[in-house]
Amino acid sequence: MAKAPNVFVIVFSLSLLVAAASWVVPGGQYQRTTVTLDGGQREVVDPASFRFVAAQPQWWQVFAAPIRGFGKLWQIIVFIFLVGGAFAVVNETQAIAAGVGRLVELLRHREYLVIPVVMTLFALFGAAFGMCEEAIPFVLIFVPLSLALGYDSIVGLCLSFLAAGVGFAAAFVNPFTLQIAQSIAGLPLLSGMGFRLLVFFLATSLTIAWVMVYAARIRKDPTKSLTYDLDLAKKEEWRNKIAQQPSLTARQTAVLVVLLATIVLTVWGAIAKGWFIVELGALFFAMGLAAGFLAGFSANRLAQTFVQGAKDIAGAALVVGFAGGILVLLEDSRILDTLLYAGAQLTRSLSPVVAAWAMYGVQFLLNIAIPSGSTKAALTMPLMAPLADLSGITRQVAVLAYQFGDGFTNMIVPTSGVTVATLELAGVPFVRWFRWLWPLQVVFVVFSLAFLAIAVAIGWS
Repeated sequence: MAKAPNVFVIVFSLSLLVAAASWVVPGGQYQRTTVTLDGGQREVVDPASFRFVAAQPQWWQVFAAPIRGFGKLWQIIVFIFLVGGAFAVVNETQAIAAGVGRLVELLRHREYLVIPVVMTLFALFGAAFGMCEEAIPFVLIFVPLSLALGYDSIVGLCLSFLAAGVGFAAAFVNPFTLQIAQSIAGLPLLSGMGFRLLVFFLATSLTIAWVMVYAARIRKDPTKSLTYDLDLAKKEEWRNKIAQQPSLTARQTAVLVVLLATIVLTVWGAIAKGWFIVELGALFFAMGLAAGFLAGFSANRLAQTFVQGAKDIAGAALVVGFAGGILVLLEDSRILDTLLYAGAQLTRSLSPVVAAWAMYGVQFLLNIAIPSGSTKAALTMPLMAPLADLSGITRQVAVLAYQFGDGFTNMIVPTSGVTVATLELAGVPFVRWFRWLWPLQVVFVVFSLAFLAIAVAIGWS
């Protein structure tokens, strides 16, 4: 079998594609204004202001784009380093290994309960407060747990990352996507809740069922896993760790309490206090320090372990900067607004259902270039809202098309810094994750088209 391309190859190839497109796609520009939404300032597009302008073809800028991408996404990059260092300290205490061993013992013959319970919880996190970057560190807990329970790394990714992503796409509260989009579209915040709750319940149930069927097959025959060869070493490592930790010590119990408190504070801070990358990075940094001191590490050992953990995660941080460079090229070449304008023109003369599907398709394609949900809402909803009026569909449907197009593909696009960082932490190559996830993505597309058609048919508003 041909060796799969490294994620750096994929991301840089996309940068080259954007640079090539900048030589043939005409430049375009919308006027943007700053408005106040829910007490915050946000830049929105005037949908009637588009004009063609001279494009700015890119060539040598491809090599500078990753540097500027680091500037755009520096908070996520620093967050990744802090998380990598902090969890290296926690892992060095052997508390997670001992805790996983105890949990495996408690769940013996009831391992199947882990998948629906944990995935439902993280789907709720995604739907309620837009868990996205916050989900990154959890793979360091759930991948080892999944392996210890007889599953594989992919199931470990699904427990937190996939579940949070599905909740994010089918959100009923999410302030970063749903509420921004509804505000821009002039809709009452959190309106249409009944239909959204139905969508969330069905999308989450479908995803859990899909993962449980896969997990049962892998448990029966581990060689069917796409990460079988990679997991052999991981399982052996964790089997040895658990074997060496027959029971939890008092110090390890204290470390696990700190870890649990960090998880609770992550959820509470994101929901109640609006914490984001800076605050959460500080929280995980504090967790690493507390874990080291509780375990009795000297200051030097704590520092050395933290630095080594940051080194080990450097690849994920680099990929995030490269992914940010793609957006830099789209903006600098002036073709981003042209792509938005082309999508807007497409929906003008279509039947209501097809117009809703076209809006979904536009958002779906844009998500490859602009994974940020809030950015995409600010860019596209000023266009999609009036287009919905012209197309005979409600603005609520336009918001749902945006949610579906933005959310479900977040877990599979290589331009998403969160996706590549999570996969790096989990030790799962992007191409293998893509091979596993694409059939489910097809199901999500069918699901999205079906519910958009239903929403149009019932005149959901």
